[in-house]
Amino acid sequence: MGIFDFFSKQKKENLDKGLEKTKDSFLGKIARAVVGKSRVDDEVLDNLEEILITSDVGVETTLKIIERIEARVKRDKVLGTDELNRILKEEIENLLDESDAGSNPFDVKKENNDPYVIMVVGVNGVGKTTTIGKLAHQFKSAGSKVVLGASDTFRAAAVDQLIIWSERVGVPIVQQGMGADPASVAFDTVQSAKSQNADVVIIDTAGRLHNKVNLMNELNKIKRVMDKVIPNAPHEILLVLDGSTGQNAYEQAKQFAQTTDINALAVTKLDGTAKGGVVIGISDQMNIPVKYIGVGEKMEDLQLFDKKAFVDSLFN
Repeated sequence: MGIFDFFSKQKKENLDKGLEKTKDSFLGKIARAVVGKSRVDDEVLDNLEEILITSDVGVETTLKIIERIEARVKRDKVLGTDELNRILKEEIENLLDESDAGSNPFDVKKENNDPYVIMVVGVNGVGKTTTIGKLAHQFKSAGSKVVLGASDTFRAAAVDQLIIWSERVGVPIVQQGMGADPASVAFDTVQSAKSQNADVVIIDTAGRLHNKVNLMNELNKIKRVMDKVIPNAPHEILLVLDGSTGQNAYEQAKQFAQTTDINALAVTKLDGTAKGGVVIGISDQMNIPVKYIGVGEKMEDLQLFDKKAFVDSLFN
């Protein structure tokens, strides 16, 4: 076994372990739904619809999947319940075909020799700071020079946590402590990163202000000052969501999409929940790709979202 095969195998094992609770709950419910049934009929489909919704796949996405399976039942006349898992897996894969994270983001291609700037947003408690630390580690492991910016200055713990992560990963951080102007921190961070010829800048931001208008104004101000130093920065606005909150994560995604121009999603804490089906619903309903999923505590457990590997693991 070559080294790349080893890491690929390890990643798959981590994904399987991280989705264990979701898989056990999901497949267990399906198995119970078809007890005593030999073919897929209306009752089985009704039960399957309920299973998908209670697995946090979401109503709209569930209806799409059920409609596709109904079409196959009608076309093929008789489908055995022993084929249900395979059919469901195929239809979920087909549904996710359009939601692709694209090329490897850790292979950074700089434009005009400027750093690639990522602004990370999300409510408090979703794992935002931990995600930033794990991203910094993976970018650094891929050979990139990374600088962190502590622009969540409304909570002392947020700055302290990011300092701990910067020391743990071994990357520099720009911070001015609690109460500092978040936009000023962001401005200094991108200026510092540019002068150091860094490859990647990751900016933390406040998880919650007094209201949505304040949050929107603050995020827009941070974006404007960074754009003055590096045109079109931030290049990526990454929204971090807690997968264990199920459909609440989807609601948060919709709210943030109205507030700022997010263009990538990270769904964390999937290892501690049976609500991993929310990744399917978010991928289908949001016109924003799920880029990363968190399936454990280790640095490497923040994985690129590979839809085929995800569905394979769910039905393994």
